[in-house]
Amino acid sequence: MVDIYVDADACPVKEETIRVAARHGLKTYLVSDGGIRPNQNPLVELVIVAQGADAADDWIADNIQKADICVTNDIVLAARCLDRGALAIKPNGEPFTENAIGMALANRELMRGLRESGEITGGPKPFGKSDRSEFLNRLETTVQVAMRQR
Repeated sequence: MVDIYVDADACPVKEETIRVAARHGLKTYLVSDGGIRPNQNPLVELVIVAQGADAADDWIADNIQKADICVTNDIVLAARCLDRGALAIKPNGEPFTENAIGMALANRELMRGLRESGEITGGPKPFGKSDRSEFLNRLETTVQVAMRQR
């Protein structure tokens, strides 16, 4: 069975993920350091980890298996999931892939350096309706791919 792991602290598509998972009868783990409401769906498990910068990421990376799915914006977590044979997708629907993860990690470091030097300020564009729609379409496709891999 395919499981879905959500890096839930700042995830804007928790409910959408739960809906898609429920349609396919998939277990979903919402992993957070707190502040997330429990869900009544028996296939949804709320996992509260100790507070810390990487506690949720570590729990997901330690528990995710081949062909499971991770929903995250965190490039390092996505890389760890891909290393375990899992699939990873951003909340805007963009997939993390083996071919692109190295470049994404390098770009992350470059951007961090530019932010620290003050050359770049601000963050990503706001999350919008089109991002949510793209996520729903891409998650459906990702679930189908994962189920074939199992």
